[in-house]
Amino acid sequence: MKPVCLVIGAGAGIGGTVGKKFAAEGYHSVLCRRSDEEGLNKLVSDIEADGGDASGFILNAVDDNAIEERIAQVEADIGPIEVALYNLGAQIGDRPLEGTTYKMFELGWRMGTFGLFRLASTLCPLMEERGKGTILVTSATAAVRGNAGQHSHAAAMGGRRMLCQSLNAQYAKKGIHVAHILIDGAVDAPDTLGKMLGEERFQELRETRGMENDGLMLPERMAETYYHISQQHRSAWTHELDMRSFSDLAWWNH
Repeated sequence: MKPVCLVIGAGAGIGGTVGKKFAAEGYHSVLCRRSDEEGLNKLVSDIEADGGDASGFILNAVDDNAIEERIAQVEADIGPIEVALYNLGAQIGDRPLEGTTYKMFELGWRMGTFGLFRLASTLCPLMEERGKGTILVTSATAAVRGNAGQHSHAAAMGGRRMLCQSLNAQYAKKGIHVAHILIDGAVDAPDTLGKMLGEERFQELRETRGMENDGLMLPERMAETYYHISQQHRSAWTHELDMRSFSDLAWWNH
């Protein structure tokens, strides 16, 4: 039986690419995303065409019990989850305080913090019984710096970071590795940055900063780091990692 890597937020950028990397390394990748079943099926087919194993599921992580039920079904039908990637974004758009409704603010929290809490609440006891496990958490600059218009996002990501620290405080000594991966830059991903900018502006950005310029973060290269963290010896675990392109100004210098 192959080890299982569960990806919550397996789009065409970081999540799906990390899933591909783990499948290439001998894992069964369980890929979950909110929408675009056609894209999800293609991702699974591409992995299988390359000789890997994968399963795909449509999952809205804010729905009651959706995460909990998916974990239970994977554990029962596919195998023990050795690695989980929580890659769900929490961006609701650039909104001033007066334009951020209670519902919008809560949605950011549900995606950014509560969803991770639910995953950990369900999965950590299982990993504790087995004496091992890894939870990789994609985060954002907003986890360490708030900006105008980012009230919901910054609060959600700040909470995500603190939750990772609290999980490590309780579970690291029990063999569970939680890594908070702060993405401090623009990722060359059509279903995140591409949707935010629109096709024309995204392509222009790729041509001026991306491609051979390496100014956009490449999901394939990022996936190598995610996989490396998951394989670290427990005497030298990375608990927080700050990742950006070589040409980007770090968040603390802005």
